[in-house]
Amino acid sequence: MYILSVGLNHTSAPIEIRERLAFHTEEEEMALVSLHQEKSILENVIISTCNRTEIFAVVDQLHTGRYYIKRFLANWFQMDMQLLEPYLLFFEEEAAVKHIYRVTSGLDSLIIGETQILGQVKDAFLSAQTIGTTGTILNQLLRDAIHFAKNMHHTTKINENAVSISYAAVEVVKKTHADVSNKKTVVIGAGKMGTLAIQNMTGAKITDITLVNRTDQRAKETAQQLGIQWRSNQELAAEIQEAEIIITSTSATAPIISKEAITNIMATREKPLTLVDIALPRNIEASCADVPNVTLFDIDDLGDVIQENTEQRQALVAEIEQHLDLACAQFFEWEKQLGVVPIIKELRQNALDIQAETMVSLTNKLPNLTDREQVIIGKHMKSIINQLLKQPVSELKEMATNEDAASQIELFQKIFHLKDNEEEITPQITTEKVGEKA
Repeated sequence: MYILSVGLNHTSAPIEIRERLAFHTEEEEMALVSLHQEKSILENVIISTCNRTEIFAVVDQLHTGRYYIKRFLANWFQMDMQLLEPYLLFFEEEAAVKHIYRVTSGLDSLIIGETQILGQVKDAFLSAQTIGTTGTILNQLLRDAIHFAKNMHHTTKINENAVSISYAAVEVVKKTHADVSNKKTVVIGAGKMGTLAIQNMTGAKITDITLVNRTDQRAKETAQQLGIQWRSNQELAAEIQEAEIIITSTSATAPIISKEAITNIMATREKPLTLVDIALPRNIEASCADVPNVTLFDIDDLGDVIQENTEQRQALVAEIEQHLDLACAQFFEWEKQLGVVPIIKELRQNALDIQAETMVSLTNKLPNLTDREQVIIGKHMKSIINQLLKQPVSELKEMATNEDAASQIELFQKIFHLKDNEEEITPQITTEKVGEKA
């Protein structure tokens, strides 16, 4: 079994690709189950945020696992595999474990050291656990990574001065206006990012703020808590008509502000309009930037503000990286203690030996089989082996963590006629690398 991470993030894919490959909340359970049913996949967790879509998995074979995860993503998002592949990042074994720690700690985030990703990883892990797509390896790895991230945030305080996307959005607005204090501002979306944007705006002395949300009750409650005004979603068009600054952060799966609407609005007014879209998928059609007197920013346009903050935090990043190497080494030690890797390899080899013997017998009895036919038969036989071994391998991994692991593993070996190795088993993590990027 091998640990594998496959996905894309803000460094490998532009926003138009990231929004196309984002899992919606209502899809999570179905996606987890569907991925778990793919060949080679033994355990899996899906992380989907505004800046990344990643799959953390345990697979029985690296090459096969890579392929079927790519195929799953391509099928799920209805995208050709060849078009998808250049945007994907692959991490295997040691690199995958380190990557998972870095992601959870916020070191791989657009905003270095931010804590929102920690909560997102915890939620994704809990969802996968609840549905049953994690097992011994990912349960331990993600628990360790979450604990490590919490500890590093506490000891280094790296998160205390981290900017947020909402903060960066307000900073961009301030740079485009000489004086923002009296600008009519509309925030669309009462979620966490919208709320943070409002808090940053009030901190920047912006006083004319109106909140609009899909549900009026949420808008009213949030506005009262923050001391601002709110309007019904039915009044959104009128609010946009008068606004000078609009910040959007809803979970809508399609744009809620179109170029046509903005064109019509700007035709009846002279004052400029600044649009800041911090949602993914995006809430504002990108073509709105083509409308005269309109300035549009999305998440990828906030880089300069974020980079200034990141440069101040590199010393803390280096400190965390040192601790991270030790944490990864401790995880590898734990994995070695499982002692089931050699058993799995022997079980698989026995099955492959039977396949080879059967193939020889088959070709002797059917000498007219073409090379192509033999290859096809061989692939189907291997597919049967993978399916037959998937559940026993999964059960064996669970046995290894039980209190009576030794006796259960011994029974497993007897059932499958495997060697009873009395020496201490210390399997090594494979160092085979295919590269971090496909």
